[in-house]
Amino acid sequence: MRQRKTRNLEEKLEALSGYIIDDPAGLRGRWRSIYKNGTKESPFCLEIGCGKGKFLTETAKAHPDWLLLAIEGQPSVALHALQRIDAEGVENIFLVLKYLREIRSLFADGEIDRLYLNFSDPWPKLKHEKRRLTNGKRLLDYAKIIKKGGFIEFKTDNDGLFEYSVKQIEKCPVLETVFITRDLHSDVPLSEIITTEYEDKFSARGKNINYISAKVL
Repeated sequence: MRQRKTRNLEEKLEALSGYIIDDPAGLRGRWRSIYKNGTKESPFCLEIGCGKGKFLTETAKAHPDWLLLAIEGQPSVALHALQRIDAEGVENIFLVLKYLREIRSLFADGEIDRLYLNFSDPWPKLKHEKRRLTNGKRLLDYAKIIKKGGFIEFKTDNDGLFEYSVKQIEKCPVLETVFITRDLHSDVPLSEIITTEYEDKFSARGKNINYISAKVL
């Protein structure tokens, strides 16, 4: 989706640069060192595509001992998330403002505890399958950087992308489905769900929310 041009974007991002990681590859294998209130055992969680930061911020507030990182390729979208993080005074979130290329160049094997994929771009055309964040190759890459027993959580309103993703997870030899639902808000108490902006919008319209959690073997 094309984003509106944001006036003085660079200046606004610079003002929030304390939350931005400019050299993520340089932190490979030592990400936990950037969170002053964490320890070597603190959970390290990654969200790919954070939108305006609602899910990320609320997760961080619920788990202040966790280190949370988001990769967001659209600076104008990232700005909204950064402004929210700053307004909430959350200290355990950082952002990488780049499009995801080779994820294993940024993280060591087993470095991440949990990966969140929330309302990813569906890339519906078959010729764009390799761009989907849940294609088989990407799942194998994720499984390398997530510790054994760690999780991938995927949530979407797009039924077609969800069915595709379920099949990809089922075919992946190093992943095991732990929980799956095609109507998350009916099957799980809302008090137990941290929602995204998209999730709130689609759910309010009566759209079912698909969710799957898979464990790394």
